[in-house]
Amino acid sequence: MSAGVRTTHQTGIDRLSPTQRPSGRPIGYQSWSQLLFVHWRLPAAILRPLIPAELEIDTWDGDAWVGLVPFAMSGVRPWWFPAVPGVSNFLETNVRTYVHLRGRAPGVWFFSLEASNSLAVRVARWRWHLPYFRAQMSLFRQQQTIRYGSQRLWPGPSGAGCEIHAEIGPLWGEQESGRARPAGQALPGTFEHFLVERYILYSTDAAQRLYSGRVFHAPYSVRSARLLDFQESLLPASGITPAEAPSHVAFSEGVDVEIFPLRPTGIEDSSR
Repeated sequence: MSAGVRTTHQTGIDRLSPTQRPSGRPIGYQSWSQLLFVHWRLPAAILRPLIPAELEIDTWDGDAWVGLVPFAMSGVRPWWFPAVPGVSNFLETNVRTYVHLRGRAPGVWFFSLEASNSLAVRVARWRWHLPYFRAQMSLFRQQQTIRYGSQRLWPGPSGAGCEIHAEIGPLWGEQESGRARPAGQALPGTFEHFLVERYILYSTDAAQRLYSGRVFHAPYSVRSARLLDFQESLLPASGITPAEAPSHVAFSEGVDVEIFPLRPTGIEDSSR
């Protein structure tokens, strides 16, 4: 599906402040590249039991949106240490939806995250309280087509994964004259901005304490994209079964990212 600009009435949530760089020194750095954003529209009620009660599902046109995002990670390192070949570069695929904290701080809730690096999986599960899984993964780019593959290995039941072949199209807004931002950048207040410009993540620890973390990067430069072949079982592995095919697909060459500390929100999740 090509990315036309779509707008709708919003609830007054501040979606621009989170895009600004937080104060203080980042605790780490990484680069994200070759990102494919595949999204489904779903009734929010389907996701509600899967989200901590303290978080509200962030909706567009009254519905929730679930994304599957495969990409490559590189240069992953803490602020005090250089990147290490063979450790700092790996592939990732996440399944996510969008949430906010009582009308503020719109961000991302991850149902699962696959990574091709065992150390990254262990550190992220321990340090970030995120549901990472070790997977066998592949990425192959040939001009304007790209292939992603993933098959879960551990922990828990193995086998969930995806096989994706996509065609990369033109920059968003490439034909628009007098555009407020450069072609490729999502305009604030649009559906495209709602989907991709997310700078806050949420997670819960074993005691169901709710945490949030910030990242900072330049706005994505995004292209439309089209699925040529698509198979996935990662959403069902998280208890999500869309009734329809994905309704929005986009691609970005990537961004360089600063990572800021994970902090408790001071709100406990009493739903689990």
